[in-house]
Amino acid sequence: MSAAKVKMREKKMRNQPASVQYTSSSQKNGGDTPVTGGGGGEGPSGVHPNTEMTKNPPQRGGWVRGHQRDGGDYAKEMPKYITAGAFARVRAEEVSTMLKAVTKTTGSCHVFGNLPKHMRRRAMSHNTKRLPSRLRDVANRMREKSLQAGSKKKKEEAKGRSRKARRRHGNLLLEFNRRQRKNVWLETHIWHAKRFHMVKKWGYCLGDRPTYKCYRPSYRAMSSHCLLQDLSYYCCIELQGEEDKLLASLSQLTSKEAGPTFAAALCLSGQRQGSVVVYRAGRYPMQPLGPVTFLWRPCAQGSTHRQLWIWAHPTIKQDLLSELQTVCQCCEAVLPPAVTPAEVVPALEPEPEPEKTPEAKQMTGTKRKRTCKDASEPPAKKILGDGTRSPTTPVTWKSSSNGIVISDLTMEIVRYRLIGPQSHSVLAETMEAATDCDDMTKFQPSSLWWPEHCRNESKMNLHQQQADVFHLLKGIYSTGELPSGTVLGLTVDDPRLTLPTKKVKALPCVKQAQEVEEEQRRELMLRGVPAHCCQSSLWERSVRDNVTDNKISEQKLNRMRSEVLVPGSRLSPTPLQGRVPILLVHQPGKQVGHEMSSWGAGWDLLLPKGWGMAFWVPLVYRGVRIGGLTMSLKHCQNKGAAHFPHDYPDCPAGVLFQEEQEAQLLDKFKRRPPAKRTNYIKHGCLAPFCCPWQQLAEEWELILREGGEEREGDGRTRTSTEADVVMEEEAPPCRAVTVTKPPSRVAVLRNRKALRLLSGWCRPTSSKGERARRGGVSPLDRAAMTPFLSAHGTSLVWVRLSLLSKGKPELHAMVCVPTTEDLKLLDKEPGSSGPQEPPHRDHFKSQNRRRKKGPKTASASSPCSDETEGKESDPPSASEPNPTTSEGPESSPQSSPDLTFGLWPDPLPSVTAHCSRVTLGWVTQGDFSLSAGCGEALGFVSVAGLLNTLFNQPVGHRGTLLLRNPASLHYRFAKVNLEV
Repeated sequence: MSAAKVKMREKKMRNQPASVQYTSSSQKNGGDTPVTGGGGGEGPSGVHPNTEMTKNPPQRGGWVRGHQRDGGDYAKEMPKYITAGAFARVRAEEVSTMLKAVTKTTGSCHVFGNLPKHMRRRAMSHNTKRLPSRLRDVANRMREKSLQAGSKKKKEEAKGRSRKARRRHGNLLLEFNRRQRKNVWLETHIWHAKRFHMVKKWGYCLGDRPTYKCYRPSYRAMSSHCLLQDLSYYCCIELQGEEDKLLASLSQLTSKEAGPTFAAALCLSGQRQGSVVVYRAGRYPMQPLGPVTFLWRPCAQGSTHRQLWIWAHPTIKQDLLSELQTVCQCCEAVLPPAVTPAEVVPALEPEPEPEKTPEAKQMTGTKRKRTCKDASEPPAKKILGDGTRSPTTPVTWKSSSNGIVISDLTMEIVRYRLIGPQSHSVLAETMEAATDCDDMTKFQPSSLWWPEHCRNESKMNLHQQQADVFHLLKGIYSTGELPSGTVLGLTVDDPRLTLPTKKVKALPCVKQAQEVEEEQRRELMLRGVPAHCCQSSLWERSVRDNVTDNKISEQKLNRMRSEVLVPGSRLSPTPLQGRVPILLVHQPGKQVGHEMSSWGAGWDLLLPKGWGMAFWVPLVYRGVRIGGLTMSLKHCQNKGAAHFPHDYPDCPAGVLFQEEQEAQLLDKFKRRPPAKRTNYIKHGCLAPFCCPWQQLAEEWELILREGGEEREGDGRTRTSTEADVVMEEEAPPCRAVTVTKPPSRVAVLRNRKALRLLSGWCRPTSSKGERARRGGVSPLDRAAMTPFLSAHGTSLVWVRLSLLSKGKPELHAMVCVPTTEDLKLLDKEPGSSGPQEPPHRDHFKSQNRRRKKGPKTASASSPCSDETEGKESDPPSASEPNPTTSEGPESSPQSSPDLTFGLWPDPLPSVTAHCSRVTLGWVTQGDFSLSAGCGEALGFVSVAGLLNTLFNQPVGHRGTLLLRNPASLHYRFAKVNLEV
C-alpha cells in the first residue's frame, strides 16, 4: 500500500470506534469490509463468518475510493442469522464512543463547544467574564493550564498607561517626537492627517490628496477663488557676504543663455523673486541640478553686505549645498553652541523607561502615571523646525578667504502658497497690520522685539507705508493684475485674535475699491511694491527666534478670551507677543502662450517657525480650498509648466523619480493576473512604464547623420520588407546579457534664443487650433536647420500637445509623426479621430508558456516552434522583430528569467521604428484639461526629430502630430505648442 493510501486510510479511521477494524488492500472490497474478530468465531456485528465472504476470494488491485479498481462491487448478501447479545454489545460500545466524542471539548475551542452557536463570541476567549457563570471556572482552569504549559514561565508584561495618561499633552508630544525621527512632520501634519491621504516622500510625511472628492472644486478654487497649500517642506539656504563675491560665485552655477540669473536687476534690488535652473559648476548645458527660486534682501543704504535666500526642492538640497560650498569656498563648518541634555532629550529620546528608577521597579505590572515633580524628567517640548537632526550637526559654513557664510534654514521658515485670483482678498481679510504700542509700554524694558521696534521712528514710518500698500490690495480685483514676483514685507497681529466664529468666504470689497485712490492702485499694478517696502524683520534670526519663543499658547489665549467683558470681541489692548513679521511673495501664473494669461497666480506667505497653525486655521476659516501634492501637479499641468521632479529627465532627481515610478507601475502591473492585464507587446508599446530618452536622442541623431534615408514625414511609408530588415539589424535577440547603463547624456533645451526660433518654426497655436500671429522668424530651410541641429541635435524640448478631437492623453503616451495618408485623412475629414496601429504579434508568448511547463518540457521542445500560437502561417506584422529566429542556448527561455508576459525584455529594440509611425517622444503629464476644454498633454520630443518632421510637412499642416496611449491602438491628431 502506498503512503498516500495509508494516510487516507488513517484519516478514514480517525473518527471510528476502536472496535471497528479494516483489512488490508488484499481483501475483496479493497479494505472497506470489516474483518471477523472476537471469540466464538463471530465478527463484531454478530454475523457468522462463513456467510460474510466466499472462500479464496480473488486478489484485487487495492483500495480505491468509492469503487473497486477492476469495476467490481461490494457484497450485498444478507446475513443468515444475527446473535442478539454480541450485536447489542458491539452497538452499545459504538454508541458510548460516539457520545464520548461529542461531549469531549478539544483544546482549541475550550469550553465554547458547550455553548450554542448563537452565543459563541471571539471576545470570550480573551475575557472569561463574558462566559456564563457555569462555565467560568472551567475556562479559568484551562487558561491557567495553557499559561503553565510552556517549559519557561512567561513573564507578566507591564501594563501600559491608560488612554487618559496617553492623551496628556506632554506624553502626546513625546510620542509625536519619536514618530518624527524617520519622516519629519510639518506643523500642519495633525490637521492634514485627519483629512488627507498621507504619503512619505523626500524625508517628510506629506498630504497627497483629500479623503473627499474635490478635483473639480479645487480647480474652481484656483480659477475663481483661492487654493491653499503647505510648502514648508521646501528647503531654504541662506547666503551672506559681499555682493560682488556672491555674484561671482553664483555665476558658475547658471548661464545667461537660459534666462535671467541671480544678477537680474529687479531681483538684485529685492523687489522681485527670481527663478533659475541651477547646474553643476561650469557644466552648462549638461548636468543640471534642478530649478530654484531666490530672494535678495533689500540692501541697506551705503552697505555692500547682502543676504540671499535660495529655496530648493528637498531632493536637490544636498547636491545644491555641496555645489554652493564648492563655489563659495565655504568648507569650514561652524559648530552649533553647546546644548544641555535637558534640551536634547525631549527632541530625540522617548519617555525614560521605568526601570531606571527604584520607584519604577516597584511599579512593574501596574499602570504608571507621569508626574512632573520629578526633576530628572525634563518637560516635553514640541519639535520646532528640523528637530530630528542631531544637535551637534553643523548647519552653518563660512569661508576664511571671501567671508561668505552659508546657513541651512530648513524648517526654520513656514511657507504657505495661496493660488487663485482672490488670494489677496483672503490675505487682506485674515491679517491686519500690527498696531502700535502705547507710550507707557513702549519705553518700558521688555524682552520682546516689538516694543524696541516701536521706539525707532524710521522703522515705524516704514511699517506705516507697508500697511498702506497692504491696504491697497483690497481694491485690486485679481491677483494676476500685479507684477510677477512682487515682494511685500509686513508685520501683522496674531490672526487668532480676529478669527470668525464660523467659516466665511473672503471676497473683494467693491465699496473699498471705490474709496482707494485710483492713482496709487494703478502705480501698484504697473510698478509693483516700492523697493523700501520690501524690507521685513523676518530676515533677522534674532527676531524670528524671539517671536517663536514668545508665542501665546492656545490655552492662555482662550483664558484671555474668557475674561473679556463682551464675549466674542477682540482682546484690547493687543498682547505684545502677538506681532509677527511676515513676507508676501507674489507667484506668477501662466506666463507663456496666448490663452488664460496669469491663470494660477497667487501669493506665498513666509512665517517664522512655530506660527504655522496660528495662520493656517484663520486662512481655512476664510473659505479657501486645501490642496496636496496631487493638486500641485495639476496646477503646473494647467499652466503648461514643468513640474519638479516629474518633468526634469536630465536632472538626478528626475532620473531617480522615473526609476521609482517605473518600479511602482511595474509592480502594479505584475500584481494583476496575465489574462487581466494589457499585453503591451501586441499594442506595439516598448516602454509603457518609462521613457528611454537617451535611446531616443541617439537614434534620431543616427537617422539624421545617415542623410535622412528613413524619412516617414515626407509621406513615404516603409514597407514590411524594409522594416523587417531594419528591425533585424537593430533589435538583438532576447538574451541574458548584463546591460550596464552609461551615464545619461541627454539634455533639455533651455536656451531662450533657440527656443524662440524653434517656437516660430512650429507656428504655435492655441488649444482650439486658432493660428497665432507671429512675425520676425526666419523661414525653415536647410540652411537654417543645419547649424541648429549641430548645436542642439541631441537635446529634448518641452512641448504642449492639444488634441484636435476627442480623447484623453495618458502617462507615457507616444508622440508620433503622421504620414501623408494621415494628413489627407485630416483634410478630408476635419473631425477624424485618427488612424489605427495594426496589431503586433507577441513572439514571447510561446517562451513564457514553455518556461511555465518546466525545464524538461522546454528543452524537449524546439525553441523555434510556435505551436501555441495556433496559426503558424500568419506572417509577423510590419516593423516587428522576431526574437525566436536566433537559435542557440542564448535564445532559450531559461536564459531570460526576467521575461514578463506582455512586456518587452531588455535591451529594447529601436524605439523610433518599432511602430508604423515614427516616434518623436513621450508624454509625462496627460489629462483632460478643464481650462482648455480638450485633452492636453505635456512631454518631451527630440529636437532633431521635431525639426525633421516640420521640415518635411506641408505648411498647412506644420506642427500636426499623432498621439497614442500605451494601452490603445488608436492614434489621435494633436497640435504641438512650443511656448516660450
